[in-house]
Amino acid sequence: MSTLMSTAEAARAIDPAPIFAALGDRTRLSLLMRLSDGRTRSITMLAGDTDLTRQAVTKHLRVLQDVGLVESVRHGRESRFTCRPEPLDVARAYLDGVAAQWDDALLRLKAFVEE
Repeated sequence: MSTLMSTAEAARAIDPAPIFAALGDRTRLSLLMRLSDGRTRSITMLAGDTDLTRQAVTKHLRVLQDVGLVESVRHGRESRFTCRPEPLDVARAYLDGVAAQWDDALLRLKAFVEE
């Protein structure tokens, strides 16, 4: 028996609720979208294009970092942040499961109505 989990199994093993909670804020979604191009950015760079303070950006990045959506790497005296897409796979797998349940329920309803 293999000890490695498939992506779907790993996604089921992780609670998606904190990921959805972190994504439930427009500012965090915006920050994540800006980081999704693969480039690393400092807090100053991320705050520069917005009317957010560096402290506010730091707070939002911490929430994203706590659920694994971003990671930081030290470059000299500053931290630079980048997007990690793996938690999005967990969220996607959860939503795919919900969609499959609804598809199944609708098929059962259709069969019931057509009888």
